[in-house]
Amino acid sequence: MSSPTVDKALFEQFLRADELGIRMEIVGGMPMWEASPVRRHQRAVDRIRASLGPAPNADEGCGCVHLADVYVAFPDGSLKRPDISIFCREPDEDDEAITLLPEAVIEVISRGYEAKDLEIGPRFYLSQGIRDVVVFDPHTLMVLHLTPTSAERLVSPVDITLACGCACRV
Repeated sequence: MSSPTVDKALFEQFLRADELGIRMEIVGGMPMWEASPVRRHQRAVDRIRASLGPAPNADEGCGCVHLADVYVAFPDGSLKRPDISIFCREPDEDDEAITLLPEAVIEVISRGYEAKDLEIGPRFYLSQGIRDVVVFDPHTLMVLHLTPTSAERLVSPVDITLACGCACRV
């Protein structure tokens, strides 16, 4: 699969919007925005990231590299900012959108943006080949773990093992 191309001017506009506290994304040609997350959201992201690492008895194949809130350029031209992106190796990009497809993504639902985080995001990620999509609602403690072949509704706190061999506590 060829590396996605990112419109540099559009990416620069997205970075400027970020300076104003607005998170911009484009999914399947549709622009979307979200206000910067609140403290509860960020604490959940930090807690989950602190728990990420190789699953017990996992192969040494995945480095369980996790990044928070970075732009990822998808093969269809979309630009998204998963709350947590999990890669098996360090992405190459430092100053532009990452073109390496994440092995898994974790989204933490923000109030007022439930449709983006719960309805649009998971379907999009799975359509792009992401093997694990986890959605966490810090208000209700609902956890949804989706793969291309299954959907499981759980209650936090729960340990999840991802297809790549990484594990986390949501």
